[in-house]
Amino acid sequence: MTSAAEAVEAFHATHGRAPSGVWSAPGRVNLIGEHTDYNDGFVLPFALPHRIAAAASARQDKLLTVSTLGSDGRIQQEGPFELGELRPGSVQGWAAYPAGVAWVLRSHGVTGGADVVLAGDVPTGAGLSSSAALECAVALALLGLDGRAEPSLTERAEIATWAQRAENEFVGAPTGVLDQTASLCCIEGHALFLDVRSGEVEQVPFDTAAAGLRVLVIDTRAKHAHSESGYGDRRRGTERAAGLLGLNSLREIEYDGLTAAADRLPADLVPLVRHVVTENRRVLDMVELLRANRLAETGPLLDASHASLRDDYRISCPELDVAVDSAKDAGALGARMIGGGFGGSAIALVRESEVDTVQQAATTAFERSGWRAPRMFVAVPSAGAGREHDTSGVLSPG
Repeated sequence: MTSAAEAVEAFHATHGRAPSGVWSAPGRVNLIGEHTDYNDGFVLPFALPHRIAAAASARQDKLLTVSTLGSDGRIQQEGPFELGELRPGSVQGWAAYPAGVAWVLRSHGVTGGADVVLAGDVPTGAGLSSSAALECAVALALLGLDGRAEPSLTERAEIATWAQRAENEFVGAPTGVLDQTASLCCIEGHALFLDVRSGEVEQVPFDTAAAGLRVLVIDTRAKHAHSESGYGDRRRGTERAAGLLGLNSLREIEYDGLTAAADRLPADLVPLVRHVVTENRRVLDMVELLRANRLAETGPLLDASHASLRDDYRISCPELDVAVDSAKDAGALGARMIGGGFGGSAIALVRESEVDTVQQAATTAFERSGWRAPRMFVAVPSAGAGREHDTSGVLSPG
């Protein structure tokens, strides 16, 4: 059963009627460009087939209820919340994400109440942007219930900033805009080249199957206690470095100017700056290779990105390093950690014929280390968020 169908069924169970509509949004894999988005840099994500669906109907009483279907099949309901009384900190736990979206949308003219029921299969805590998928599905649902037309690409990029604001200001998580933009703007068979500073996007062909390659996601199922604080520390460090250099962001440092910039900074900030500047360069190099249909040559860029995240940004962990090293030892063309760090997932670029070999190598390496077996799947570049349409009882992205 699809996430959309599960959301419809859960809505029936919760409210005793059919929803007015269903909207869904995918998780994402960031091919390369890690921790560059909040530094106005370049990123290159693609959407996953894994989605979170929001079945929703309007209410006339300015109240919001949110429910979620758990992996155990139980439905957890929160609310009702008075839309006019929503404030940062007023809602805790998972419900803060959809409530935060409703809070932001009020400032954009969306003031009607709603019943929203969520279901999905984006792995949580895996660095695959389950929270952004939730935010984007809810945003499209509330906009759709308000009678808004299907958003254009430009409008989707703006909606992504609204969803980011919900996470930053209402939930209190200092994320960049990469995840929400990927969830809303990606298209099937492509990676999304985003210039965060200008907002310009390009859909870059990313047909792994045609190249005989696969992107294997290795979810380490690890999350270390300092993941959130460590992310915030790194972000504040890059902002401090930009301030000391008199810049709006580290994006303004050209690759050839890295040494000169580093000479003006305290030693503890130099590695952070070095990662951001070199990672921006790696994104540009990756895009050039993809444009030239040279996907098989991108492995060294993935390797260099991981080394930079591990050694300069210092956000890797033993599980991520073992995932990357075991994949490479088993024949992967390149591999790197993705996401915020201190746990979550890694990706490996693998020949189609060697997927099973790499999976077995990672499983064995984790077993030898005394860890739970990682969860693994092949990531297929998929469609972004949209309304689901019921055709002869079959729900599919619209």
